[in-house]
Amino acid sequence: MLPLSGLYRALLALRSFAYRTGLKRVETLPVPVIVVGNWIVGGAGKTPTTLALLALLRERGLRAGVVSRGYGREGDGVRLVTRVSTAREVGDEPLLLHLRSGAPVAVGRDRVAAARALLAAEPGLQLLVSDDGLQHWRLPRALSLLVFDERGLGNGRLLPAGPLRQPPRPLAADQLVVYNAPRPSTALPGFVAERRLAGAVTLTDWWAGRPARMDTLLALRGRPGLLAVAGIARPQRFFDMLAGLGLGFDTLALPDHADFAELPWPAGTAAVVLTEKDAVKLPPQRVGAMPVWVVALDFSPGAGFEAALDTQLNTLSLPA
Repeated sequence: MLPLSGLYRALLALRSFAYRTGLKRVETLPVPVIVVGNWIVGGAGKTPTTLALLALLRERGLRAGVVSRGYGREGDGVRLVTRVSTAREVGDEPLLLHLRSGAPVAVGRDRVAAARALLAAEPGLQLLVSDDGLQHWRLPRALSLLVFDERGLGNGRLLPAGPLRQPPRPLAADQLVVYNAPRPSTALPGFVAERRLAGAVTLTDWWAGRPARMDTLLALRGRPGLLAVAGIARPQRFFDMLAGLGLGFDTLALPDHADFAELPWPAGTAAVVLTEKDAVKLPPQRVGAMPVWVVALDFSPGAGFEAALDTQLNTLSLPA
């Protein structure tokens, strides 16, 4: 794979040269953009980081919208996300971001076009958050949040010989690092996220917007026939967190972004717990009378992150 990695590096260098020389250009938008992304392929925790960022921006009275590619959806065109959108139409993560945060969301392979469509539909927005898009260079960005998990930089090699989407480089002034891991996994200075389960809520109540409760989750201790289902990048992490709370269960690990076109568990399953990313693809009527609970994650970007974010926000020109 090393020769292919060399070719990939050369293509990246040509692309960078095109932007530096003006052959390609970064577009302009009327509001600042914060990109949440990573250098490594696979799920490193961008979606929970984006949700935490949106909550912090809302606490500061800032009106933020989200743009995303909408990975795994049908089609590549621009589409606005609504409460009646389906994951098949807009992607599971953008739908989850909209349902959990209430922020307006637009999806599109061309994130600049998605951003312009969202700003046209929501003219009061003061800034945009791009869920992924770090390598979408046409998209302007005032701040980048780099998210790493336990893998860090992997073997340090570019695709396909390694997991890196771009060569590592020193941290820039307009970049912050969040480690979705127990400790920093690279030499870059950053903030270690705090993550724990926030509780559970029935699938029906989750779709109605009701919050998860820890007592509901703890009441599942000792429940017979419980099956934990996870169609996420790191299913074992979810299973370990449930086990850490004393729950007993069988496990069913699904591929990341599993579409739930068919119910994945065996007939006769007594009860199910699953992640919010899976719940967005499972309207309550599809499970009938089967007890299904959605387990929510409580995610904080770590001590000191808010102060660093405020410092960066103070440098931005935000519309009133």
